[in-house]
Amino acid sequence: MQNSLKILAARVNSAVDWFIPEKLKSSPDLLQGVRMFLFSHLFGPFLGHTISFSMLYIQGGADLSWWIFFLAVTAFWPFPFVLRVTGWYVPLALLSIQNLMFCVFWGCYQYGGVSSPILPWLVTVPLLAFFYLPERKTRIIVSLLIVANLSVFYAIYCALGFRETVPLEGLAVLGLISTFCASVYVSMMALFYANIVSSQAELEQEVERHKATARQLREATKQVERAMLAKSEFLAKMSHELRNPLNSIIGYSEILIEGLDPTKDQKYRDLTSIRSAGHRLLELINDLLDLSKLEAGKMELDADRIQFKELFDELAVKWGPTVAESGNKFKVEPAPAMEIICDAPKLRRVIENLLSNAAKFTKDGRILMAASIEANVLTVAVEDTGLGIAESQIEGLFETFGNSDQETASNYGDDVRLGLPLAHRYCRLMGGELSVKSKLGLGSRFILRIPVQLVADDAKRLRMGRAA
Repeated sequence: MQNSLKILAARVNSAVDWFIPEKLKSSPDLLQGVRMFLFSHLFGPFLGHTISFSMLYIQGGADLSWWIFFLAVTAFWPFPFVLRVTGWYVPLALLSIQNLMFCVFWGCYQYGGVSSPILPWLVTVPLLAFFYLPERKTRIIVSLLIVANLSVFYAIYCALGFRETVPLEGLAVLGLISTFCASVYVSMMALFYANIVSSQAELEQEVERHKATARQLREATKQVERAMLAKSEFLAKMSHELRNPLNSIIGYSEILIEGLDPTKDQKYRDLTSIRSAGHRLLELINDLLDLSKLEAGKMELDADRIQFKELFDELAVKWGPTVAESGNKFKVEPAPAMEIICDAPKLRRVIENLLSNAAKFTKDGRILMAASIEANVLTVAVEDTGLGIAESQIEGLFETFGNSDQETASNYGDDVRLGLPLAHRYCRLMGGELSVKSKLGLGSRFILRIPVQLVADDAKRLRMGRAA
């Protein structure tokens, strides 16, 4: 039963709101009055015609006075449509109140005079002014209308008297019907008003909850920003403190290595391990510091003119031995010999991270590195036949501080891997993108695309070659 009432109330509200123009929805107080106005004009005339048809039955036929009363009550129905078209809310509300007073006084004059059972409907006029009109001055106008109509009614009474068209027993029946309709009308308006107020209160509570949630989100965002700043400052200080002893360890190990026999001396192998571990630790510290700067938005680009082919060939020579250590074949396709303008250190870092990732997860396979430049976009591809990545894990591949099994399907331990997240962020910083295509057990293909500026001669040569 309760659900049925809620459904009915929702449908009534929907029907009422259909007539409201958009410009009247800006103020909650005005919107409340408009809804009351529409509700009374959509459903009130049914009660008014209950009285008119009772008059028709009691007097036994329709005369001119009855038709005037009938048409005046019917005139309430067009008001919602006029409001929807024009949006003239206050003038229509005042006109409606005047029409109601005309119906009341006309019914009183024709059916009983001062003793007419229709006269109590005059009480609803100030009630409707309270429901309809949002401002004090319009309610004062209604009070003046009531005084003016009473004055005219009294003047007509003094001049002409009242008609006695209905017997006293007929007026008694009409009084019962009129009182019943007035009670239903007032109750109906009060219930709808309570429903509107309740809905508005719930809406205000919901708005307050959203505001509280927004405040909490803003505070949480500020806390995150403060935490990010504190983390960046901490990592910057800590990396500086760690670099000094690490550089000393690496430097002393290199000094001690000099003059030792690589094949016979155990100290050489131990010192080499110390040096390698120091370089690895220094690399991790640098990665953490760079990642912190990237996340804090403090990393800047430093573009310069470079020969891309030279950079590409240097990387091929540097990473050849590392790739071969795991029994892999390293295939390098010729790079375009063009001079470009970009941030060479960051570009080098991205490609090295991709090669490092391919070398780590490929055994006795093949690694391919290729590059091309077209339409001022540099494309570098690193392809391997390694373990591959499950489709479900690709989405989180570039997230930081993930487990190794989330970064790639490997059994190489749980060492922290920052290469791919760093490469991804460097690409975004340079205005490019890093994408990956992979199948589990078949290998992966990482594709780097970044916009670069070609030096004038190379750009012209590229356009001529494309045209040919």
